[in-house]
Amino acid sequence: MPEVILETKGLKKYYGRQLAVNQVSLRIPRGSIYGLLGPNGAGKSTILKMLTGLLRPSGGEIYVFGEPWQRKHLERIGALIESPALYGNLTAVENLLVHTRLMGLPKERIKEVLETVDLKDTGKKPASRFSMGMKQRLGIAIALLGNPELLILDEPTNGLDPVGIQELRELIRSFPERGMTVILSSHILSEVSQLADHIGILSDGELKHQSKISHDINLEELFMDVIRGEKR
Repeated sequence: MPEVILETKGLKKYYGRQLAVNQVSLRIPRGSIYGLLGPNGAGKSTILKMLTGLLRPSGGEIYVFGEPWQRKHLERIGALIESPALYGNLTAVENLLVHTRLMGLPKERIKEVLETVDLKDTGKKPASRFSMGMKQRLGIAIALLGNPELLILDEPTNGLDPVGIQELRELIRSFPERGMTVILSSHILSEVSQLADHIGILSDGELKHQSKISHDINLEELFMDVIRGEKR
């Protein structure tokens, strides 16, 4: 059995009286790319926000790095949830410099992460003039600054053109070789089928299926079977 880097047990989240996440128990193997799948509104972003401390669970438990989740663990987790929060009037380097100062990290990390996401040649161009793909990569660069063991990406290819999707796909695929585990949420099955080696499928806030997969699996067929209730 591979080592589990993150696990949830019976995770729940209520918004008022509405149950948005219901008894979700995830197991994320270390060194994997885990695709968290589901239709819009299935609870993917809510779960990722609980994993990163942006939302407090209504019930259940989260274990990370073999321990119950604590805020100190965020030093070992990088995340891009929804759209990256960038300063549009600042360059890529200046955006990263703000975060290195906030996090108490050496400035040398800026060059390293810009090389990783292929943004080292953007010069004095402000982030407001970046393409959507460049903005996403800069958001990932910010998430990489702390050299995380676990990287959480929420719908990272949203709004990207085919070239941007291809570039981001190659970047994400490289992360396990750099010692990172990736949790990737998406509703774009074709993207996940080319990246993930483990998946969890959500529907109506519940985890309907979780397994290891191969890249030649018909993920669309599996997904539709699970959503329609034909497989558990």
